Amino acid sequence: MTFSLLSLDKTTGILAGASATGNLCVGGWVLRGHPFGGLTASQGAEPNIVWGDETLKQMENGVSASNAIKGTTNNDPRREYRQIAAIDIDGKTNVYSGGKNGVIIDEIVEDGLVLAGNILSNRNVLKKMYDTFKKPHDSVEEKLIASLRAGAEAGGDSRGLMSAALLVFKPQQPPITLRVDYHETPIDQLENILKKIQEPAYDAWFKTLPSYQKEEKIPK
Repeated sequence: MTFSLLSLDKTTGILAGASATGNLCVGGWVLRGHPFGGLTASQGAEPNIVWGDETLKQMENGVSASNAIKGTTNNDPRREYRQIAAIDIDGKTNVYSGGKNGVIIDEIVEDGLVLAGNILSNRNVLKKMYDTFKKPHDSVEEKLIASLRAGAEAGGDSRGLMSAALLVFKPQQPPITLRVDYHETPIDQLENILKKIQEPAYDAWFKTLPSYQKEEKIPK
């Protein structure tokens, strides 16, 4: 149904994720994030958005991605129909993939980068996304879209695509969340939206918006 990529650049502190699916509203259903917690992609044949929220909440409280996923998924009786990927603010990653998410279910897990997919056309989808993400690009947003496109061109979701989204947190900047909830070519449309927000007038306005600020704890 869905393929997703989550990453943390430890040099810049940029958290970035993207997803595409053969169903509606992937940005609302799948991607979750917070700059002081990490990113999650909760997907599958029967995606559970609570998984994404709960895993993210645990990571915000200092729980690792691996332990957060275990704590979220263990007691769900329908977990075999679900998949979740997570990356925490230390770059630690993990995936849970239920075995009833289609014939082809795949994942790639390494420090700072995690990919997950289900109901895929073939096992080359995530590899092509991974290889593309590792190549240099002008911006992380363009890198995400190029990776989604590579996955789609490799076969992507076995049913085709309806929606795509990206979510980016950069230190001291407002978050970037772009969503195409329904379109015949959602990755192309996502790229068009990215180009629009990169135009000088919009970019200048965007930079006036507030960003997340971490609260300093005052010693008692």
